[in-house]
Amino acid sequence: MSAPHPMSYEAFVARATDDPDVVGLVLKGSHAHEGMATRYSDHDLYVVIAEGAATGLAALDGFRSARLDLVVVTAAEFDRLGDWERYAIARARVLLDRLGGRITRTVAAQGRLGVAEASRVAPARLAAYANAHYRSLKNARDGNPLAARLDAADSVGFLLDLLFALDRRPRPYNKYLAWELDRFPLPGWDTRGLLATLGRITGAAHVGAQRELFGRVEALARAAGHAATLDAWGGGLELMRPSEDSH
Repeated sequence: MSAPHPMSYEAFVARATDDPDVVGLVLKGSHAHEGMATRYSDHDLYVVIAEGAATGLAALDGFRSARLDLVVVTAAEFDRLGDWERYAIARARVLLDRLGGRITRTVAAQGRLGVAEASRVAPARLAAYANAHYRSLKNARDGNPLAARLDAADSVGFLLDLLFALDRRPRPYNKYLAWELDRFPLPGWDTRGLLATLGRITGAAHVGAQRELFGRVEALARAAGHAATLDAWGGGLELMRPSEDSH
């Protein structure tokens, strides 16, 4: 729903806070990430209403303006959010919680993958990363630089899914990757070095950088119990691993 006359964020928060049917307000996006908002950034807000509430604010679900985006949900619906929205909620700011901390706990829970979930996600992303990495190196070897760069870029996405899953965290959106790693580094990784390596890989499919990174990831994955996923590659691992002539 588009707004013919922009509503200010501050005015809406005051209005919603005064409405007893509003049981929670959760701010996500750039304004929830310190230092990330620009003059183009709007305020993305979840408005959590009581079950069966008759509040007129329910009609504002989908409201969009240059200043404000609204999603209106019940508490039960907010509890079920996840998937592509998970990182946004995990780093969101709870502005109002009238449910005895329930909304705050839901936000906190989005930032931590369960053991079973992480154990399911990690090997799948490891397999996808290894596949894209292998294809990139083959294409570079065979003189197909565009395909090598495209596969390298794909591999980085799968790799980030893997690394964050191993730490039982949702992967941040690309916009917030540096912000996230600066404040919450991945265990065992130097943030500046990792980001620089990812830049070399996505920018030019640098073969040496890809192999060196895979070598670190292989050791990490084996230590985490995912050796079988790697060993399925057999002799293909020789192309994927670091070598003396990597550059």
